[in-house]
Amino acid sequence: MAKNFTKICLFVLVTMGLFVSSCKKTTLPPAPPQVTSEAEQKGDEIPPLPPEDNAPAAVEPEQKSTEPAKVEPNEAAAAPAGMVALDIKLPKAMFVGTPEPVAVSNVEKPTGKLRGPFYAPEGTTNAALHKPVTCNQEPIIGDLGVITDGDKEAGDGSFAEIGPGVTYVTIDLEAQCNIYAIVMWHYHQQARVYFDVIIQVSDDPDFIKDVKTIFNNDNDNTAGQGIGTDKNYTETYEGRLFDAKGVKGRYVRLYSNGNSGNELNHYIEVEVYGKPAE
Repeated sequence: MAKNFTKICLFVLVTMGLFVSSCKKTTLPPAPPQVTSEAEQKGDEIPPLPPEDNAPAAVEPEQKSTEPAKVEPNEAAAAPAGMVALDIKLPKAMFVGTPEPVAVSNVEKPTGKLRGPFYAPEGTTNAALHKPVTCNQEPIIGDLGVITDGDKEAGDGSFAEIGPGVTYVTIDLEAQCNIYAIVMWHYHQQARVYFDVIIQVSDDPDFIKDVKTIFNNDNDNTAGQGIGTDKNYTETYEGRLFDAKGVKGRYVRLYSNGNSGNELNHYIEVEVYGKPAE
């Protein structure tokens, strides 16, 4: 009995030794210690790593705005020191929209926009209002007084119609003035181009000496006042403003030679903005 017990104990001890030896052979090496940054140890938020040089940048999905586009208003330009915008009253428009191009060469293309402000020295007024007018022909319709009566409408009785050919009207301002702008309405019931338009200023009522030309679109010297380089333009209810640049003179003369609609010449109104010369 004692011998059998001894054999059993030896068997158990041998078996346990073999098991322990087997466990030691299959044990994995210890894992390397985990390295943590100082920020992780403190619990701070860690920023993401920057992308690699060749890695494509992340594309954010396009955000479509549901708000309507905002249109900024145009800011009015400040008037230069000592200058004011001319208060030019416009007549009623006789046709709406941009006029159709007239079949005339060397003509300005209509902009479809209103004319901007024109600045002149304070105290500038329409020196031509109710001033006397003469012409090298007697009017066929109307009288010359309508040209400076302040009425710019295009209806019957508001314009003077003068015969064909080169004609001119002369306005006597009755005193020498510094002239800053001249505004003229030939006719605006329909889009027309008037030919050989020339505007001159002088202190000589016969325009023989001391003549200053403000505008000239007579490109072949039909009117005998020299070849002009200005372009033809289409009549509208705004009239045409000519920058006179402060030229001095008492008399204003305006030429024309028929129009794109017929051979006649017309004048509704002429305004001469100036101040008495010093």
